[in-house]
Amino acid sequence: MNIKVSEKAIHWFQDEMETASGDYVKFFARYGGSSPLHEGFSIGITKEIPDEIAAETVIDGVHFYVEARDLWFFDAHDLHVDTHPASEELAFHYHRTN
Repeated sequence: MNIKVSEKAIHWFQDEMETASGDYVKFFARYGGSSPLHEGFSIGITKEIPDEIAAETVIDGVHFYVEARDLWFFDAHDLHVDTHPASEELAFHYHRTN
């Protein structure tokens, strides 16, 4: 699994979550809502020190990661994080891995 974060999403994290070099941002399976991969679950985000990183990308010193216990949610997909053009809120896209 790979995690890709767009430049616009990086700015969103800096502005909305006040991320800085050395921070950890976790993507996790959250009960409630829906996603293209699982009805009844959606993706959550939080700044949190990791327990068991399964996938990670580091951009400008910020660690974006998924823990091993949440890999099931991504169901063999890469996570692409961007912003929605109209609302400028985060948008999550899932791309099947080969």
